[in-house]
Amino acid sequence: MGIIRLVGVMLAVAGGVVLWTGLNARESLTERASQAFTGKYTENTTMHLAGGGAALAGGLLLVLFGGSRKRR
Repeated sequence: MGIIRLVGVMLAVAGGVVLWTGLNARESLTERASQAFTGKYTENTTMHLAGGGAALAGGLLLVLFGGSRKRR
């Protein structure tokens, strides 16, 4: 396994943890109250969801396509 794919695995795991944190945070009492009054999630929860999803997708792309060319 190349270094690029290893970085991809680490990024995907970190992204999954941040995404899971965001998914759990949106079920909290303060988040529900904020959504009831404003109609949207707080900035912190939104950043966890967007950042975790982006990191997870980027990590998976690195694992699948990173370092696939062989050098001669």
